[in-house]
Amino acid sequence: MELRQLSYFVAVAEELHFGRAAERLHIVQSAVSQQIQRLERELGAELFDRSPRRVRITGAGERLLPEARAVLAAAERARAAVAAPAGLRIGTSTGLGAHLDRVLDAFARRAPDVPVELFSLPAAMGVPPLERSREWGSLARVAGGRLDAAFVRAVEPVPGVRVRPLWPDPLVAALPATHPLAGRAEIGVEELAGLPLALTERRTNPALVDLVVGACREAGFEPLPGPSPGSLQDTLASIGTLPHSRLRSSGGTPMLWTVVYASHARVLHSPRVAFVPFRAPGLALATGLAVPAAAPSPHLAALLLACDDHEG
Repeated sequence: MELRQLSYFVAVAEELHFGRAAERLHIVQSAVSQQIQRLERELGAELFDRSPRRVRITGAGERLLPEARAVLAAAERARAAVAAPAGLRIGTSTGLGAHLDRVLDAFARRAPDVPVELFSLPAAMGVPPLERSREWGSLARVAGGRLDAAFVRAVEPVPGVRVRPLWPDPLVAALPATHPLAGRAEIGVEELAGLPLALTERRTNPALVDLVVGACREAGFEPLPGPSPGSLQDTLASIGTLPHSRLRSSGGTPMLWTVVYASHARVLHSPRVAFVPFRAPGLALATGLAVPAAAPSPHLAALLLACDDHEG
């Protein structure tokens, strides 16, 4: 029995399709079929029921699957144990702003010779079967050992990952600089009821969307949908370019608003856009550091201490 045979078996068991498994493994389909057949002969059991239309895993295959995954995970840990310690691979979230800079500065003081590689990825775990060869979210990468840690916001716990709370990230309203509310020290959510809200799609950031839309509903209104957002830079450009005369114009496009993390707003330079805090209790998402539940990176302790330095 070879590790590659177990790897091919796991890929077919997860895809339930030899062609998709071969694409995921970046090999030809015939090689996958041949190695699975060799594994079945060695084990003396059929692992899949094959038909022209579909592939099903057998009872023997279902019993083998968790064992095969465990063997492959053990092999990966063995490779990591003898490999030279690498740098630190960290997943980042949008809008960390100065928080990230201060943590990285503190880490550099504690581990000056350790390189840091940053990856900007969504936190979502869900990956449809046909898309499993695409980039995983940051939580899945931490669970699978492809990231040493990741900064995440308001995520559900997942197997193999624990999230250490760090700091709350307040949100501010982004408004046209010409809007009457732009000069205020703070505003209530209810004061934005008449303006369309340009917000990312829920599937890309469910915690953020649920927080903002929920706050609007608690304030007594359903937010007016704004135009389909692109990048934050595009959204802020749209907010800043709509003229003041259109605010109450029945024929023109009304002004827009969106939300930005306060830590990010402090480093943005957009004279046509005003960033106004929300009145207490405000809106905020909790930021945490997702780390493996077991077998952490040798440099992870220094990163956690750097986070403590930042909070202090």
